[in-house]
Amino acid sequence: MPRIPSSYHPSFFLRNGHLATIYAGLVRKVNDVIQKRERIFLSDGDFLDLDWSYSSTTTEQLVILLHGLEGNAQRPYITGSARLFNQNGFDVCAVNLRGCSGEPNTRYRSYHSGATEDLAEVIQHVLSSKNYSHIYLKGFSLGGNLLLKYLGERTLVPKELKAAVAVSVPCDLEESAKEIMKPKNVLYAARFKKNLLAKLRQKQILFPELVNDSDLVTIKTLLDFDDFYTSQAHGFHNGLDYYTKCSSLQFLKNITVPSLIINAKDDSFLGEACYPFQEADKNKNLYLEVPKYGGHVGFWGEKNITYTEKRALEFFNST
Repeated sequence: MPRIPSSYHPSFFLRNGHLATIYAGLVRKVNDVIQKRERIFLSDGDFLDLDWSYSSTTTEQLVILLHGLEGNAQRPYITGSARLFNQNGFDVCAVNLRGCSGEPNTRYRSYHSGATEDLAEVIQHVLSSKNYSHIYLKGFSLGGNLLLKYLGERTLVPKELKAAVAVSVPCDLEESAKEIMKPKNVLYAARFKKNLLAKLRQKQILFPELVNDSDLVTIKTLLDFDDFYTSQAHGFHNGLDYYTKCSSLQFLKNITVPSLIINAKDDSFLGEACYPFQEADKNKNLYLEVPKYGGHVGFWGEKNITYTEKRALEFFNST
């Protein structure tokens, strides 16, 4: 499908990508969602924590939510989505990716942009233990890349999987990494690196033979982190090999489930290749919306409901 015209028109103050990003990440609060945690164990012996919230009525509709880099199921973009879906007849399973639920995971490996095997295990757990006939996926940033790769890399997906929405997606991971390391994003990059290094120090305690202090000193950028840890812990040659193999862009042509990508033009994390116009033109199941404003996982909306929360609800109800 071709590009979808966007109706997103924020207030003048939030027509700045950085302000939209910062507002959504640091100012917005969503505190009225009740979540119940479930721990599941993965095939390699590790675990994932799933935070469930429920519609007030019995439903066979479920939305699985996937957070972004160094996020979790309590971030406002997750709880805001959960609240709106719960209010409109959907149960929600908010996934905390490995090591993101407040407790270190047990393996040296962690989560990354292409770890679709973990998403597959979550979906299989839901199908085998719950009674949902309609399952939807919604992911943000890293989580959006993850779900698009999941949908496009396999020839068959469960029949219960009906649609997906991906917000602020770094479809080309290498290009996104280059953008994040530019001066315009220095504060974001520093925060990501700080959080990632803190988790790597936890790994050092658990696996001292694999990480030492001299290793940590050499990590100056996010590419350094991916060269040292992400790639080596997950079977890639280096950071660039990880970016190449895990970018969802190459898988978009294969997606058979109706999928909507919403990437703002003023998202400072995304380079040109992260706006897959040609792929959307050639795949009838792929919808692309590029609002002029929104920042990275921003998209402010009235009554504390973001534009992408409303769009995802509309999209799922229409499929």
